[in-house]
Amino acid sequence: MVVPFMTLYLVSARGFSIVVAGEMLAGFGGAALVAPLIGGALIDRVGRRVTLLGATLTTAAIMVALAYARLTALIVVLILLLGLTLEAPRPVTQALVADLVPEEDRARAYAALFWVSNLGFAVAMTSAGFLAQSAFTAIFWIDAGTGLLFGGLVWLFVPEPPGRLNLVRKSASGYRLVLRDRTMLAFTTAVLAYYFVYLQSDSTLPLAVHRSGLSPHVYGLCMALNGVIICLAQPVLAPRLIRRDPGRVWAAGVLLVGAGFALTAIASTPDGYLLSVAVWTSGEILPATVTGAIVARLAPEDLRGRYSGLYSLAVASGWLTSSLGGTQLLSVSPLLLWGSCAVLSAASAYGVLSLAPRLRPVNRAV
Repeated sequence: MVVPFMTLYLVSARGFSIVVAGEMLAGFGGAALVAPLIGGALIDRVGRRVTLLGATLTTAAIMVALAYARLTALIVVLILLLGLTLEAPRPVTQALVADLVPEEDRARAYAALFWVSNLGFAVAMTSAGFLAQSAFTAIFWIDAGTGLLFGGLVWLFVPEPPGRLNLVRKSASGYRLVLRDRTMLAFTTAVLAYYFVYLQSDSTLPLAVHRSGLSPHVYGLCMALNGVIICLAQPVLAPRLIRRDPGRVWAAGVLLVGAGFALTAIASTPDGYLLSVAVWTSGEILPATVTGAIVARLAPEDLRGRYSGLYSLAVASGWLTSSLGGTQLLSVSPLLLWGSCAVLSAASAYGVLSLAPRLRPVNRAV
């Protein structure tokens, strides 16, 4: 609930300018930038369960503190810490699925996780959009409460995969080996460009809706539509997508995401924004379905945490680039921002198309 409304919260509830709010959210992105690398190393060294629990419980405490913070310096510090604790455990899901699920079923497993997370997201955005009009504090408390619930479920039902820590402790490898993998580095670069575009949904889209004179619940409806489309369409599309060339699927989806955000340049009514969201959401489903399996396929078993950490670094980089760069571009011209999104999406798609032969399963020729 909180992060998609953070810029709107800072502007409307705390009185900061659009540019200052963007710089504050860039602080979130800066912390989120290094967090996955730390998390990736931790889950390979101290375990998936400990990393996930520690970050989740700390995040809940930060959410409550942010709800009542008034001093600018304190808000900045809390946003920095939030970026760290939210993003550090991101590689855990990637690594756990790779640990527990055979390669031929991983794409289906990642697709199922993507689907169920968006089911929760649709509910969260619908309620948060209405709460943001009068009760921002409630959003922070609900996010903290669900974080505590999630931590309890992890404590009860998510054991450390047996033998994982012994395997890793015998390995002398680290991020230096990951950085020698040119295919992974190239794919990570394309992911970074894609997430600059995709995370405009959290950093500048709420501001664009606000600048159009529309109420916060319009943005909430847009993001709820995002979740609803995914929940309805992804189960139908996923079985077909996982049988196709993952590089081509990824590239096609990114092109569609770019087209959807380009439509935001001409949106000024609720219907216009809902149309653009429908287009880029349709594209979002494609890379989300195949990305986890791509990263797991490229990663050696003893480096799954670090490979997932590098991928998550690219995702987290989107917070920094989309919030800082996106708000700056929006302050100059909405057309410049949304046009840049279209160009970056095309470049990212082209890059992954060139990598497509190296991203296929070994038993797939086309």
